[in-house]
Amino acid sequence: MGNYNYIPSSQKEQQELLDVLGLDTLDDLFKDIPQDLKISELNIPNGKSEVEVRRILERMANKNHVFSSIFRGAGSYNHYIPSIVKQITLKEEFLTAYTPYQAEISQGILQSIFEFQTMVTEITGMPVANASVYDGSNAAAEATNMCIDRKRKKILVSMSSHPMTIETIKTYAHGMGTKVELVPTKEGITDITALEQLLDEEVACFYVEQINYFGNIEACEALSEVVHNKKAKFIVAVKPIASAILKSAFECGADIATGEGQALGLPMNFGGPYLGFMATTEKLTRKLPGRIVGQTTDNKGERAFVLTLQAREQHIRREKASSNICSNQAHCALTASVYLSAMGPDGLRDVATQCYSKAHYLQKELAKIKGFEPVYEVAFFNEFMTKSPIDPVKLNEKLQEKNILGGLPINNNLLWCVTELNSKEDIDELVTTLKEVTQS
Repeated sequence: MGNYNYIPSSQKEQQELLDVLGLDTLDDLFKDIPQDLKISELNIPNGKSEVEVRRILERMANKNHVFSSIFRGAGSYNHYIPSIVKQITLKEEFLTAYTPYQAEISQGILQSIFEFQTMVTEITGMPVANASVYDGSNAAAEATNMCIDRKRKKILVSMSSHPMTIETIKTYAHGMGTKVELVPTKEGITDITALEQLLDEEVACFYVEQINYFGNIEACEALSEVVHNKKAKFIVAVKPIASAILKSAFECGADIATGEGQALGLPMNFGGPYLGFMATTEKLTRKLPGRIVGQTTDNKGERAFVLTLQAREQHIRREKASSNICSNQAHCALTASVYLSAMGPDGLRDVATQCYSKAHYLQKELAKIKGFEPVYEVAFFNEFMTKSPIDPVKLNEKLQEKNILGGLPINNNLLWCVTELNSKEDIDELVTTLKEVTQS
């Protein structure tokens, strides 16, 4: 299809509509609305020319500082997005697609969701995935809700998790009347001994992130064993890029896998919209929130797609619903699908390998500068913590003068992030600048 603009109905078409309805004017359509609720006119200022509008917007945009070199992640990552991703996802057919409640007339969007679900199962290793939720934190909270039952109403969360996700889980838990306890960390990863002590008969699940907030790689297989010994559920939030070279959530023994999909072709966009994904085992499929698209055959025996197993309050008895989430990030999910298709398994592994190797190169170079010693001596992916010889905020102010966005300040330390977009020259420039800043 070509690119078609929206064309409103003509006066002739409007009159035909009125004739069919037996009305004289369009105002007659709204005569049942009390007059005091109607707005007689909109006080919209006079229009401006395209040139004037462009100048106004450019002045506004110039207030933003667009860094040429970014070494910060902590949940939002600067990855390369192939041009084909936007070219495909900006097609009007995708941008204006209606939410597929009428499945039989929404085959295109249903198929795109089905392909997304398939890719999520490949990333996580799990057999079933849903059509997506709002973001990674939302997915984590929904996952904990899946595990609650009458006997088990306590949620354990690793303190190595993203602070925003912890707060989101607590918010959901408050509404559900469940209790959240934080599991301490040791050397930047979950303290497995502390976890064992906190696990009791009331614990429904344990949530951990792989890779965790500090960039470290958790011992998920060992954690899984401890959790399952107490018959609790094990939830692992995965970084999809890292999953290309690490063991999958399923291989680590997860009952539910969640994650943030922003790194899969979505720009940082000042924090959103992003993409939450969820996958689980066959045993827990019926508790998976939101919508799931299934594949079947129509009355002609041809491939068709349907909405199925919607475990929310619009479709089942409210008290039995595991969630009230009624939508999914369809366009963001489509974007992730196009990105993954464009990259392919080899491309994704290459991105992951570059992130890993470049981050380790930066850590080694920083360790040569006095005061930037690593905070943790454990395995990490593409983020890591270092000490800071001067106030981290002031340090970043100095870096910004060189158009560099430095690591995120955390308790007088710095959380650094490296992606495939950070070249060796970028890294070397950062190191040189840090030497100058700390020695001056």
